[in-house]
Amino acid sequence: MRLAYWMYEGTAHHGVGRIANSMRGVHAVFHAPQGDDYVTTIFTMLERTPGFPAMTTSVVSGTDLARGTIRLPETLRQVEASKNPDLIVVVASCSTILLQENLEIAARSSGVGCDVIVFDANPYRMAETRAADGLFTELVRRYAAPQALTPRPSVNILGPSSLGFHARHDLIALRRMLRVLGVEVNVVAPWGASIDDLRRLPAAWVTIAPYRELGRLAAEHLQAQFGVPALCEAPIGVQPTLRWLHALVEHLNQVGPRAAGSGFAPVTLPPLTAFSLDGMSAPSNVPWFARTADMESFSGKTAFVFGDATHTVGVVRFLADELGMPIVGAGTYLLKEADWVREQLQGYVSDEQFLATDEFQQVAARLAALRPELVCGTQMERHTARRYDLNCMVIAPPTHIENHLLAYRPFLGFDGADVIADEVYTTCTLGMEKHLIDLFGDAGLEEEVKAPAGNGALAPPVEVAEPVTHPAPSPAANGGAVAVAPAPAPTVVAPVWTHEAEAMLKKVPFFVRGRVRANVEKYARERGHAEITADVLLAAKEALGA
Repeated sequence: MRLAYWMYEGTAHHGVGRIANSMRGVHAVFHAPQGDDYVTTIFTMLERTPGFPAMTTSVVSGTDLARGTIRLPETLRQVEASKNPDLIVVVASCSTILLQENLEIAARSSGVGCDVIVFDANPYRMAETRAADGLFTELVRRYAAPQALTPRPSVNILGPSSLGFHARHDLIALRRMLRVLGVEVNVVAPWGASIDDLRRLPAAWVTIAPYRELGRLAAEHLQAQFGVPALCEAPIGVQPTLRWLHALVEHLNQVGPRAAGSGFAPVTLPPLTAFSLDGMSAPSNVPWFARTADMESFSGKTAFVFGDATHTVGVVRFLADELGMPIVGAGTYLLKEADWVREQLQGYVSDEQFLATDEFQQVAARLAALRPELVCGTQMERHTARRYDLNCMVIAPPTHIENHLLAYRPFLGFDGADVIADEVYTTCTLGMEKHLIDLFGDAGLEEEVKAPAGNGALAPPVEVAEPVTHPAPSPAANGGAVAVAPAPAPTVVAPVWTHEAEAMLKKVPFFVRGRVRANVEKYARERGHAEITADVLLAAKEALGA
């Protein structure tokens, strides 16, 4: 754990809050100072749900510490009386974990009737993603019980959660595809699940866990402990969705004879038109749209992708395989997943182009050096891209309110492929529109009025005094000795741009203008040009092959 201005992941008890706020009948109690109740505010601000966050802070004050008292047992009794939960998850914050208190004993002394789990979300060892996945996996291990399979084909969907990236929309997309296949949904968790739902998880024929960050470990536990096959790929893009559907059908047909006996009718993949919104057209418009003149112009545009593990891998493949965009760099802030992401992106980016870091400054420096035509990243990369006039779309958490929309905007499935393609197209096209405005001006819609100087006369030119030079002292003036002053350190002065050169530079698209400016200034410095004129700019362009 370290202090930072921006962090890609939230704290450990932020991850615990995501699980508690996702489930029905589960409440989180944070043993923390008053200031650590900020997590509740985050959920209230971003989550588009009618309920209040399922979190309570058991405040630790200086007075309590001086008296040697602990409020936790009383807080648990109050939560049970007011919320009537099936489960209370107790977790210490980064401040109170230093007190080395035995929260297990304090929780048992409360005398509450519901289940209580003290989850060791040590903030000095884990952050949001690991805490959320660890707690959810522990709950699945604790409550999943052996039972018979459902009589009809069914699946679990693990991973959608509170404050998940487009999670509600992805869930709708998955349900739509399952409905077309005639497959029922056994349990969705943690989103909307209860403790009783977790008990029913082993009844499903297959477990779907599309997000590597949350749900995969629980799916692997169900497979190892109860024999429920796990499908952990993310269907991002048209071709990955087709492969995902074939894999799901194969898993279901393998389980079918064991679940339904001799009366089992194999699951078959219907015509792809059945997966479209109207049931008659192609399930996605990406294949033909990628061949249009508009999208073919994207084949030369470079892209940089940075985010969590699931969306970084999925979006890189989508941009390269289905839109034909060159990938000049990619990476992830989830260091524990860096090896997996690097392995998945072999053939798309080299080791030198891959970046694994949880420091946004390193990502910003890479963007400043590459200046790609499209940045796909988090909310932080959006800020960085704005600084360098780069086109940016958000494809992974951390997010802001615009990524928790009421409208249907999935990233998974055929519908998600259309959404991502639209986002790429509009992001780059609107950037080009800004370039055209820069190039052609306001087309007479606005006139720039220059205020005259004085009583209407033009301002007189400013006279610049000539620099005064002093002769070097003679040897006689110093007793016959020559005083040698130390040579000043060389100063690197940026060349000055003339108005004509600046006007020419504005004709360069804004999203590569910064890179062109830097290259031209380097060219001028190397050749001793103190001023960049139109002729110098043209010479640099010819020399650099721009």
